[in-house]
Amino acid sequence: MTYYRPMRTDREPDSPPAAAAATAAEPNLFEQVAREPRLSDKVAGMMLETILSNRLNVGDRLPSERELGEQFGVSRTVVREAVRELVAKGVIEVRSGSGLRVAAVAASAVSESMSLFLRGGALDFEKVHEVRTLLEVHIAGLAAERAGPEDVAALQIVHERMQAESGDVEAAARDDLEFHRVIAVATHNDLFLLLLDSIGSSLFEIRRENLGSGSAPMTLEQHAQVLDRIAAHDPDGAREAMAAHLDGVAAWWRAHGGHERQTETGSA
Repeated sequence: MTYYRPMRTDREPDSPPAAAAATAAEPNLFEQVAREPRLSDKVAGMMLETILSNRLNVGDRLPSERELGEQFGVSRTVVREAVRELVAKGVIEVRSGSGLRVAAVAASAVSESMSLFLRGGALDFEKVHEVRTLLEVHIAGLAAERAGPEDVAALQIVHERMQAESGDVEAAARDDLEFHRVIAVATHNDLFLLLLDSIGSSLFEIRRENLGSGSAPMTLEQHAQVLDRIAAHDPDGAREAMAAHLDGVAAWWRAHGGHERQTETGSA
């Protein structure tokens, strides 16, 4: 009797398509385990909430690490890590001989953090410019409403200094930045200056490159128009002049290769 054996192949049989589809569509049996915050993060959060709720004021002394550990029911190591986190945020300061105290968060720390984020290349020029325009056009209108004689005089001084230093790109860029800061000061609302500083300083390189490629006459003429409308207490005119100025800045930047340089470097 003769037996016939099936021929062997080097390939495994393909899985049936229907079976593969069923496997892909099969739901997970278990949900992912949520990660709980570390104990030190929880303690830091509770301490921060207490400070922000005004139950503690700037300069108030906090309990010692041992006392905090007893109150929270955690080890001193956990408390130490939580304190280190809040010190890094500028919320708490460690004073030699007097322990932990609530610190005043400096405006400069806030603007510097934002500026570093923007200068790190996380956002491109067009996005920063969009926010800057929204902010500065409104600031110009408020400055025209609220500026006193001393504000107008300060703005005139900066404008004339930039005229005198227009041949020095570095100095002119600083004057340009200061011109916009003085307008923010003229609103008599400190928050506008804080917001402007966080954006304006990140665009310092844009100012430097525009001025270096010859934008100083245009910039000075547009600054003069903004100054004139603020001095005349014309809010609508000041907003229009500022919008035209910022449009001019962006157009110059694009026309002189700024967009290509930003794409290469990845910075705003």
